[in-house]
Amino acid sequence: MRKHIVLKAIPDLSNHEALEKLVFEQCTLLVKVPKSVGNLRKLLHLDFSRCSKLSEFLVDVSGLKRLEKLFLSGCSDLSVLPENIGAMTSLKELLLDGTAIKNLPESINRLQNLEILSLSGCRYIQELPLCIGTLKSLEKLYLDDTPLKNLPSSIGDLKNLQNLSLVRCTSLSKIPDSINELKSLKKLFITGSAVEELPLKPSSLPSLTDFSAGDCKFLKHVPSSIGGLNSLQQLQLDSTPIETLPKEIGDLHFIRQLGLRNCKSLKFLPNSIGNMDTLNSLNLEGSNIEELPEEFGKLENLVELRMSNCKMLKRLPESFGDLKSLHRLYMKETLVSELPESFGNLSKLMVLKMLKKPLFRISESNAPGTSEEPRFVEVPNSFSNLTSLEELDARSWRISGKIPDDLEKLSSLMKLDLGNNYFHSLPSSLVGLSNLQELSLRDCRELKRLPPLPCKLEHLNLANCFSLESVSDLSELTILEDLNLTNCGKVVDIPGLEHLMALKRLYMTGCNSNYSLAVKKRLSKASLKLLRNLSLPGNRVPDWFSQGPVTFSAQPNKELRGVIIAVVVALNDETEDDDYQLPDVMEVQAQIHKLDHNVCTNTLHLQGVPRTSNDQLHICRFSAFHPLVTMLKDGYTIQVIKRNPPIKQGVELKMHGIHLVYEGDDDLEGRENTLPETQQTVSQKLANFFSSFEEEGETSSEVDSTVT
Repeated sequence: MRKHIVLKAIPDLSNHEALEKLVFEQCTLLVKVPKSVGNLRKLLHLDFSRCSKLSEFLVDVSGLKRLEKLFLSGCSDLSVLPENIGAMTSLKELLLDGTAIKNLPESINRLQNLEILSLSGCRYIQELPLCIGTLKSLEKLYLDDTPLKNLPSSIGDLKNLQNLSLVRCTSLSKIPDSINELKSLKKLFITGSAVEELPLKPSSLPSLTDFSAGDCKFLKHVPSSIGGLNSLQQLQLDSTPIETLPKEIGDLHFIRQLGLRNCKSLKFLPNSIGNMDTLNSLNLEGSNIEELPEEFGKLENLVELRMSNCKMLKRLPESFGDLKSLHRLYMKETLVSELPESFGNLSKLMVLKMLKKPLFRISESNAPGTSEEPRFVEVPNSFSNLTSLEELDARSWRISGKIPDDLEKLSSLMKLDLGNNYFHSLPSSLVGLSNLQELSLRDCRELKRLPPLPCKLEHLNLANCFSLESVSDLSELTILEDLNLTNCGKVVDIPGLEHLMALKRLYMTGCNSNYSLAVKKRLSKASLKLLRNLSLPGNRVPDWFSQGPVTFSAQPNKELRGVIIAVVVALNDETEDDDYQLPDVMEVQAQIHKLDHNVCTNTLHLQGVPRTSNDQLHICRFSAFHPLVTMLKDGYTIQVIKRNPPIKQGVELKMHGIHLVYEGDDDLEGRENTLPETQQTVSQKLANFFSSFEEEGETSSEVDSTVT
């Protein structure tokens, strides 16, 4: 076994003059560096990173003539550097991040080979020496998170400087004009600084490719000279108070990324933005853009456009369909209510997310004044031309009327979310979406019929489709894993359920009692073996479950393979339309205890908030790899409790049971009708339990008490 050695002091190294590399990284008890280290004339690399107690570095470093790398990052107690630091004339990298130094020695001007200097997080350094401009080899200068109040004008003499980072320099309000002399500068980051204006001159900074001024809270103006940054590829102005962009911004002919996220004062883009024909990514999220110019369609190389939460944006220009390279379009929570007919020309569009905040129509079950009547829209006929579309999220888009019956053209579609819309039916062409894996119609409260579905479907969500009367035969959905029918009270059966051998999660809380009887009849031993979560109306748990707490006893030659927990829950509080924000009942937990010590707590995700006060039965099956199984040791106990304090009021835990599944308990294949119940598999006994509901007629006699 390896032992951890805590180094408190460095021994005398005078007899080790051939050393080339010394690393004392994270020696947190080391206080000082002995003089002998300064005599290692062949030393190339010296690392004291994160030696947080190091307060004394060498007084004399004149012997380290060949040293190329000196790392003192994270030496938070180190406040003074050797005055003759310039004697290390071979030094190329000097990392002083997070130290307590207040200034750099004047002799630093002798470090003519220095390429990297980092002072990020040096909380006491307020200025740089004027001689900083003499470091002719310096390529990277990092000054992030320092209280610098100004930069010396000599910084313009750093002819080889490529990276200058001033991120979160909150005391730095001005950048000297001499920065325009940095002919080699490629990256300039002033993100989060107090800079008030950009001192850019026409045709300056010829090598600059990346410029970030995001979160500069005092930067209100972008100069017209920005158009002269002829090599600029990335420009970030996120979260700045800029009100306009100069028309010259269209002169950035090599620009690839433009960030204007959360620019709350920016309402319009200049027409010249259409000249940025190399633009690949544009982020307008959270800005107050009111419209896009008609010239916007000229951005023929735009691949990604983010406009989510542009809550003042009301329309898209007709030229929008000319964005022939657009792959990803994010426009959540905008005021755009209609898509231009040209939208279908976006032949390369793969991801379209245009969901809006859920809006529920006024109905008898809504309290007066709690909802607003939506403005209905129709899907443009050209929409089915988006043949490359793989993911579409159009929740709450207010879609009504007839959906074009040529959906099979969207042959690439894999994820489709049309939740909280107002159509009454879906076209039969839905079955032609041969690659569709996920379909969500949650909260489509006027949908009455579900047509045949594509056979590759893995996830189907129909929760809160209150008007749904019939579901097509699901027999062909051989890889379906999730089926959610919460609160689908008018559906009387799920044809083909018994053939869904890949089903892992089935949610039917809040459904009609007679409907649940038909479903229970279809639950077979084979389908129950794979199910991990099952929720449906019911007022009891299997009598062969133990109420708990259950103490686990290890059995010889039989490993624990799973834990099954059954609970009966009633929701006595009124449900509201905002329950989409909390779609699970989170009030029931399973705990493992060792004596009086809590080893593990797991919240049962009882998905589906029922709109009824009737009892609901939830069965949760945990596999061998779940913590409720792996952490259950000999002598430990497992129990079911109600969360305290609760997240949601009115949840009543009426009954619960626990069953431990051991090796061999669920492995028997074939029919088991002739076997006594004690010899039957767990899945067969569960199938018997569900069939007993119909025999006793107890569930069908319940009175439906829907909460209104």
